[in-house]
Amino acid sequence: MTDTQDPVVALSDEQCWERLRRQELGRLVTRVGDVLDIFPVNYVVDGESVLFRTAQGSKLFELTVNDEVLFEVDDHTDTDAWSVILRGRAHPLDRSADVERADGLGLRPWIPTLKYTYVRVEPTAVSGRAFERTPEPDRYGAQQY
Repeated sequence: MTDTQDPVVALSDEQCWERLRRQELGRLVTRVGDVLDIFPVNYVVDGESVLFRTAQGSKLFELTVNDEVLFEVDDHTDTDAWSVILRGRAHPLDRSADVERADGLGLRPWIPTLKYTYVRVEPTAVSGRAFERTPEPDRYGAQQY
């Protein structure tokens, strides 16, 4: 028998946050009733939470109906890839001190629109996986038992 390494590795919480800090585009998943929506958002990590900015619209409305969200970020190269998912609650910042602090984090919209509302995603769970991108094993040849 050969000694093979698991191609998928679970990331620790620390490794998840390290990867989140290196990126700036994620996906926010909301749910209202039976309807799921997914929104790309640029973000910044603040401690162990995620902040993004938004304008009035469906995303902000959906968060007022149900604040439970998923937030996903991933990345890949030719040789490896990873994905991190936060499960948590999202809420707009409403205290002026919180907004002022958030203004200092340098989060700017990617498109030229006015986005007055900061939203913080506070995770209840963080999980991630990483893997090497290697050739697919021979699906039709002799298999190890």
